[in-house]
Amino acid sequence: MLRDALADLKQRRLAGQVPADDGDRARATARLKEAATLAPEEALRAQGSAATGLAPEVAAERLAQHGLNQVAHERPPHWYVQLWHGFANAFSALLAVLALVSWLTDDVRSAVVIALMVALSGFLRFFQERRASLAAEKLQEMVRVTCTVLRGGEPREVPIRELAPGDLVRLSAGDMVPADIRLLTAKDLFVAQSALTGEALPVEKTLAAGKTLPNNPLELTNVAFLGTNVTSGAATAVVINTGDATYLGSIAESLVGERALTSFEKGIKGVSLLLLRFMAVMTALVFLINGITKHDWKEAFFFALAIAVGLTPEMLPMIVTGTLAIGAVALSKKKVIVKRLNSIQNFGAMDVLCTDKTGTLTQDRIVLEKYCDVVRDEDEGVFEYAYYNSYHQTGLKNLLDKAVLAHKQLPTARVTKIDEIPFDFSRRIMSVVVDVDGRRKLISKGAPESIFARAGRMELNGEVLPLDPLLLPDLAQELDALQAQGFRVLAVAYKDVSQDRAVFSKEDEQDLVLRGYVAFLDPPKESTRVALAALDKHGVKVKVLTGDNDIVAKKICGDVGLAVGRVILGNDVETATDAELEALAAEATLFARLSPAHKERVVRALQRAGHVVGFMGDGINDAPALRAADVGISVDNAVDIAKESADLILLEKDLLVLEHGVLEGRRVFGNIVKYIKMGTSSNFGNMFSVLGASAFLPFLPMLPLQLLTQNLLYDFSQLAIPFDRVDDEYLLKPRKWKIDDIRRFMLFFGPVSSVFDYATFALLYFVFKANTQAHQSLFQSAWFVEGLLSQTLIVHMIRTRRIPFIQSSPSLPLALTTIAVMAAGIVLPFTPFASSLGMVPLPAPFFLWLVAILLSYAALAQLVKTWFVRRYGYN
Repeated sequence: MLRDALADLKQRRLAGQVPADDGDRARATARLKEAATLAPEEALRAQGSAATGLAPEVAAERLAQHGLNQVAHERPPHWYVQLWHGFANAFSALLAVLALVSWLTDDVRSAVVIALMVALSGFLRFFQERRASLAAEKLQEMVRVTCTVLRGGEPREVPIRELAPGDLVRLSAGDMVPADIRLLTAKDLFVAQSALTGEALPVEKTLAAGKTLPNNPLELTNVAFLGTNVTSGAATAVVINTGDATYLGSIAESLVGERALTSFEKGIKGVSLLLLRFMAVMTALVFLINGITKHDWKEAFFFALAIAVGLTPEMLPMIVTGTLAIGAVALSKKKVIVKRLNSIQNFGAMDVLCTDKTGTLTQDRIVLEKYCDVVRDEDEGVFEYAYYNSYHQTGLKNLLDKAVLAHKQLPTARVTKIDEIPFDFSRRIMSVVVDVDGRRKLISKGAPESIFARAGRMELNGEVLPLDPLLLPDLAQELDALQAQGFRVLAVAYKDVSQDRAVFSKEDEQDLVLRGYVAFLDPPKESTRVALAALDKHGVKVKVLTGDNDIVAKKICGDVGLAVGRVILGNDVETATDAELEALAAEATLFARLSPAHKERVVRALQRAGHVVGFMGDGINDAPALRAADVGISVDNAVDIAKESADLILLEKDLLVLEHGVLEGRRVFGNIVKYIKMGTSSNFGNMFSVLGASAFLPFLPMLPLQLLTQNLLYDFSQLAIPFDRVDDEYLLKPRKWKIDDIRRFMLFFGPVSSVFDYATFALLYFVFKANTQAHQSLFQSAWFVEGLLSQTLIVHMIRTRRIPFIQSSPSLPLALTTIAVMAAGIVLPFTPFASSLGMVPLPAPFFLWLVAILLSYAALAQLVKTWFVRRYGYN
């Protein structure tokens, strides 16, 4: 993804690991510098464009010529690459070696059977992962990032990937810069390019290139780059470079695939290393013991090789991918689009959710409820000024502006726009300059405290009065009275300006006349209280991080049942050290008046305290926190930079939808851990049994081919694990990787199966007299059946902490696959294929003993499991 590439680029640039120049980058830089030296009109003509933009047919031709506007990124591999990956694993490699050696030693039947197992395993993995990647790609295509383009004189929303050189684009606060562009007009334009340069603060962009061109193209002031985003202001620009021809694209190829490991990936890697270390030790011991006791090192080698195959976690990639893919499809049905499959497990592990209040706790349906003067009396003049301000601004119209315009329509023929001063997060004010009936006025609308700081007078009952500092506490009291009712309040101010001026800046927002307030209401969602209770029940604490007023935010939190103790303000976050902020973040539920940097700091403080943090946001100011969080969650109608920064996209901004996603993430993780615990415990038990049997038997306890066949059947029994149910109590709290817990589980449960393996050995050795070379086939066939059935039975014992079948039933697919495998194992010694596997039919009395052994095994396994859960829990 683009954001991952940008993050890696930033780190490598700061570390000096990115080459200073290459051919592609030199060409991209040359085009940008050439455009920077031209006047805006000349730059437009040089790109073969005009003030009306490209004609649609010309844009289509250029798109075909230059290709889609997308840089190198992780794409699903071609089918043949994925097919190769299906076979490129330790399991297939070991089997291929066995098949080759069998063929060379004229054991054709064994070679054919082994080759069949290689093909079956590889194709199963290929089909599962192919289906998963196609499903993920289809879901991701639902998230479209667009930009405003002028084509044939008409503005239209076009997907960024369909942008062509020469296109004329319009940018405002919240937009991603869609390509490398040359600015044609710019009004108070600030662009965040920290992802490319490491600069913490946005940089101002102007039309002038400067007296001398810098060597570093990133320092060009009239050029903006793909991968940056607009934080404030507005601009029009012509596209210079697209796709791989952009500055970012020229180096993106070297960044593909260099992502930092997520906590989920680290967990999978840790488990795999645990199993492989265990395999290496056990395989060497089996080889040495059998070689020494049987004096047949060739046979001992093949047996040890088969043991290695049995211990290899060959199905782990397929189980993980399949489970995540099924989870992604399930989440899509619950209106959650998964951009990165691995984020599903982090979703389930999340124990703190940070969110804004607007549209999450509230209905996101803001309506203008009140417009009043400074003493809270209704005043139509206040609404009139607020309407002109919202109507004439060309920047990012937020929900408050839309609410003003939707309240009622005013005639605007007598009002002419002269200029505007766009909103930014430092001023928290937006102003327009208009001509009203021949008089020019600057009308400002914004946060009350920001307006107060810039106002020197106030208007009341048609009279303009000095705003004495002694009146500020009374003004604040009137304001608090509105906010305490749950209103979101903006102040409206104005001043007369010179008739001769046409260009204004934020420096002109001084000595304003405070006119009054417009008050908005965003009612709490009816579902919010239920959703908060459900998340709390499932171990997820919700913290509200908002840039809004703390009084309004506290009122809304109270309305939805979210307990608020101490309220932490942006100033508290600003002045706190990292250690102090960790303590504050743990203590507080509500953080108000936060800047984008404050939100990111709070998220990182929670992470340092050991929490898995989700952040839900949809605005420009949420992008840093979305990147920092373990799980970035945005919504389909969010601004571009928020959607691009997120791991998950909600089609409905509702905490109840999040609850469904959390539970699905835990179900996915639960099924993955099931497979790992089943594989580790049964494999450890089998190898423990093999070591003992190898020491005292005059023959191998099982032939290599039999071991491989048993392993294949056992793996088949687990293919339906991704479809299995997860117990309700497992979903009640967040689940994280605990490698020590898995190791402990293996060491406790492995010997349980070995107890009954040794019981089977004793039965066969003493009761059925299978204790000589002549009767080794009976011994091997019987242990094959007992081992397969006990391993398959452990699937049902481990899949739940409850009593299987009685208190917890498996899913139908899992039940059917395990029944099919057990039936195949029982029937196999009686089939025509038995002789090729070195098996013989089993006597009927053995099956009576087998039932008793399996029932005893199930009972002991349940007792040990119950004790283990009480002692160590059940991760």
